[in-house]
Amino acid sequence: MSVDLLPPLSLYVHLPWCVRKCPYCDFNSHAARGDVPEERYVDALLADLAIDAALIGAREIQTVFMGGGTPSLFRAESIARLLTGIRARVGLANDAEITLEANPGTVELDRFRGFREAGINRLSIGIQSFDEEKLKALGRIHGRAESLAAADAARAAGFENVNLDLMYGLPQQGAEQARADVATAIARAPTHISAYQLTLEPNTPFYRNPPSLPDEHVLDAIQNAVDTTLANHGYQQYEVSAYARAGNECRHNRNYWEFGDYLGIGAGAHAKISGADGVTRIAKTRHPDAYLRDVGTVGVRTEVRDLARDDLIGEFMLNALRLHDGFSAELFTARTGLSLDAIDAPRRAAQARGLLTDDGDYLSPTALGRRFLNDLIVLFLPEQQRP
Repeated sequence: MSVDLLPPLSLYVHLPWCVRKCPYCDFNSHAARGDVPEERYVDALLADLAIDAALIGAREIQTVFMGGGTPSLFRAESIARLLTGIRARVGLANDAEITLEANPGTVELDRFRGFREAGINRLSIGIQSFDEEKLKALGRIHGRAESLAAADAARAAGFENVNLDLMYGLPQQGAEQARADVATAIARAPTHISAYQLTLEPNTPFYRNPPSLPDEHVLDAIQNAVDTTLANHGYQQYEVSAYARAGNECRHNRNYWEFGDYLGIGAGAHAKISGADGVTRIAKTRHPDAYLRDVGTVGVRTEVRDLARDDLIGEFMLNALRLHDGFSAELFTARTGLSLDAIDAPRRAAQARGLLTDDGDYLSPTALGRRFLNDLIVLFLPEQQRP
């Protein structure tokens, strides 16, 4: 891949601690036992970044995303020191989107104000539901009152760019309950809403002891209620689970879905870096204790892997087909260094099944393809990765 065609660059920062691990969560998160080692962890993140900076040269970072875990467990002073350290080690665009994830029950108005003063300009709040019963079923530490207070506090603190995370397909949920959750979120006037279907992931308590979830017919009704309610209030769906008012798409996540580049610092963080010789994947050690022990050494990188041709195709399609409007042939070539001829057979198979529209210049999932997205994506994966 020509260096002149390098994609936009982002930075992901993983803060792995939570108050309590939710029973559906398969993210690299860990229940905090005692005080979170904020000072030591921020030092480790900056040492990690200092080494990774050599991977990007003079390239400028366009977006920063602090995810977890529950990043809002960290004090605003720690976040401010982290952002100052990031700016000292890498180039950060003047208009960089800087997101921090927060959970109700770990924030209050003054804390949000502190995050804004520290340099955070976008908040993503893990509401999940405004229904007291559903929050208890999900094992969340907050209730409806805390959900409402967090959404309102973000605006009161001066944040103009706010995402609210919702989940649907919850235990014993119906379409009207899901619609009510979305309507309550819309009433808080966020610029962005993420709506995810609850799935049972391996190695979680919900997977071992599944709750009673809605059947396929109810899920169809729920999905229709969610999509219709959001569309009727001006939220355009641009990705499987992402809806935004005009001009407020998440730039960081969009860069993922368009197979852009990103550095990843923190326990379990991943990176994707393009260069003249291709694309490299890097993963960091997952457990916070091991990360704190190994940071600054080669031991903190548990994987460094150059993507083969089939991997490039599979990973690009895994991301780009999530976009509601699909992607251009130009983007595919720019990100992979390949022409559309490299995916000719699966393209034809996807079209034959009514899952993909393809005019040679632009590829987009059909309504059927969006509904059966996994079936569409699997057509483009290397054979050894297909279920």
